[in-house]
Amino acid sequence: MSLKQSSLSGRVESLAINGQDGVNFIYLPIKQVKVGYGGFEGDAHAGLTRASCVRVKGQYPMGTEIRNVRQLSILSLEDLEKIAAKMDIPQVMPEWVIANLVVSGIPDFTLLPPSSRLIFAAGTALVVDMENRPCAYPGSIIEAHHPGKGKSFARSALNCRGVTAWVEREGLISVGDSIAVHIPEQACYPHNTAR
Repeated sequence: MSLKQSSLSGRVESLAINGQDGVNFIYLPIKQVKVGYGGFEGDAHAGLTRASCVRVKGQYPMGTEIRNVRQLSILSLEDLEKIAAKMDIPQVMPEWVIANLVVSGIPDFTLLPPSSRLIFAAGTALVVDMENRPCAYPGSIIEAHHPGKGKSFARSALNCRGVTAWVEREGLISVGDSIAVHIPEQACYPHNTAR
């Protein structure tokens, strides 16, 4: 068995659908969400495929249709607190960083290995794709709330910006649900020369 349930567990703190009006994201907090193989029903990032973006520009020309492994953005309360402390502001709100799901109780959440599974109370399962690298967009939102601080977001959020994930098993996720964390047994790749 290459995936084993760890002793780690967490809790769902908040859920949101991110709609889009063509220019801006529209953050809609919810208490429960139906999760399909394409992601959160009604979310702007939902779908089995997507157009490639700047995150994979080294692999594909912009706009190439690729598998959507960036269906969801997940952060932890603890990582949001770390970002706020580094930015020297009282808090970073989930809607400022366009989070679909905020969890608590899982230490160093952003550093979960790719292919880890988050299995929720109803059996719904999400697969961690990779760390969600910080981008400039949340910085402009934070700037509106804390003038002079927004530009520091990308630097402050490095290694604590959460993860992107995709759906492995459909179902429901509700605020307050417990989360079991399953981590792959895998050694670190010794030949990583990525720059």
